[in-house]
Amino acid sequence: MLAIYSCNGFAREIAVPAEQSWEVGKIPGAGPADIVFVEDDPRFIGTCVNGWPVISFDELIGPEHRHRRVSVAIAAPRTRAAVVAKCEAALLAFGSIVAPEHIRYRGVEVGEGAICCAHTMITTNARIGRHFHLNIYSYVAHDCVIGDFVTFAPGVRCNGRVHIGDFAYIGTNAVFKQGQDGAPLRVGTGATVGMGAVVTRDVAPGVTVVGNPARPLARGPENSDRL
Repeated sequence: MLAIYSCNGFAREIAVPAEQSWEVGKIPGAGPADIVFVEDDPRFIGTCVNGWPVISFDELIGPEHRHRRVSVAIAAPRTRAAVVAKCEAALLAFGSIVAPEHIRYRGVEVGEGAICCAHTMITTNARIGRHFHLNIYSYVAHDCVIGDFVTFAPGVRCNGRVHIGDFAYIGTNAVFKQGQDGAPLRVGTGATVGMGAVVTRDVAPGVTVVGNPARPLARGPENSDRL
């Protein structure tokens, strides 16, 4: 029994794979598929979205729903972390959503709360932290190390030996050059990689990079919509 936190576009996209995961037994020990959305926005609470009911956080922590495992479907890494902290304070448990089409080879470690969408892949000997988002058509290749609360938007190509710090956001169709043995390509904590960026060198913590090859974004009004 699952509670998907948010009923935004991404949450609606993953609800069906979540239901399918139950049906094919990818969630060990789960009973019949039973899903609700959780919202903080009062406009949605008490409604149904795509056939699933929307409840409040107060309802989630009440006796009827607190047994559910929570999956936080919020793309912004630090916002996701804040919601996770709120759920942890309420002693809620977390669940991962792994679409039936997701492929994963040997030697992979993934922390709790991950969302791995359809047509995604983690190859081998990768280590991934908590509450990772792997959106459609993205992959993580061999010997990568990815921190907590990292978001991959659709179509990210993360080649081997790339290390990505906590709270990084990787935009749609970004590409990472493979790192070297003993010298991985590094993306710092809280960095943002813009859509379509080709990352060939290290990205410093907190920096936003765009372009091919990826370079730090010069902040200004003319650049406000480039991500």
